[in-house]
Amino acid sequence: MSEPLFEKIALVGIGLIGSSLARVIGREGLARHVSIATRSPETLARAEELKLGDSYTASAAEAVRDADLVIVSVPVGSSGAVAAEIAPALKAGAIVTDVGSTKGSVIAQMAPHMPANVHFIPGHPLAGTEKSGPDAGFADLFENRWCIFTPLPGTDPQALEKLSEFWRRCGSNIDTMDPEHHDMVLAIVSHLPHIIAYNIVGTADDLEAVTKSEVIKYSASGFRDFTRLAASDPTMWRDVCLHNKDAILEMLARFSEDLASLQRAIRWGDGDKLFDMFTRTRAVRRSIIDAGQEIDAPDFGRQAIEHPAKT
Repeated sequence: MSEPLFEKIALVGIGLIGSSLARVIGREGLARHVSIATRSPETLARAEELKLGDSYTASAAEAVRDADLVIVSVPVGSSGAVAAEIAPALKAGAIVTDVGSTKGSVIAQMAPHMPANVHFIPGHPLAGTEKSGPDAGFADLFENRWCIFTPLPGTDPQALEKLSEFWRRCGSNIDTMDPEHHDMVLAIVSHLPHIIAYNIVGTADDLEAVTKSEVIKYSASGFRDFTRLAASDPTMWRDVCLHNKDAILEMLARFSEDLASLQRAIRWGDGDKLFDMFTRTRAVRRSIIDAGQEIDAPDFGRQAIEHPAKT
């Protein structure tokens, strides 16, 4: 195993992302010491039971003391409070990063608290599942997924390269972009699909003409795929909506316009327009598979998972 990249890594927050990081750090030997902080006594105890780190504390400030790399993995609405708590305890020269999916807001919350002698490099690994908590994590979560950095002006190139190398060893591909562009991209590829999924599942739940048992019984007809997104962590997605409001509202407006156009095509029986749209959107799915960001398997790979081959 190669030499550790860092002497000490502090993980503030130990949900899906934090616990996955803990597992891959351990597997790859990326640190000599991993300190874990979370405010929930139950979560902290579970992280210790799972042996995810080397030290455990309810104090984020205590966890980051002497850490060379600090990774904040909390709902984006809590970023500022965490930054204020850890700032006095940060070691000179430490790299501080986060995993939040709304970069403009996180920078506005965290940057004012960051001491001048640390390297604050906002980040966002585009990886996740609908599950949450320390038991949800797994070491391969970041494999062949993208980690996007939104570095601030004047960011030290060596610190950025060291953080990039860390994420590469976790399995990620690296990209950089400015915070505003990141937030617009994520609004369409992540935030809007989740909002639509929450809305569709909520609509089904409200229907009086269709019973809840029928919704569940016949869900394989398409509804099921929305429920996976709609099962995501409510705290996280509440904060995403509140902290990427402008980009999400712009994408919702565009979506509403396109939905109205689709509505007209259905009302007027415009089969050519419908066929053209469905052909174009099908090609997007093919592009995602070709880019290695999804598997090309029947039923989205569920058959292989739900019905493993008998030996």
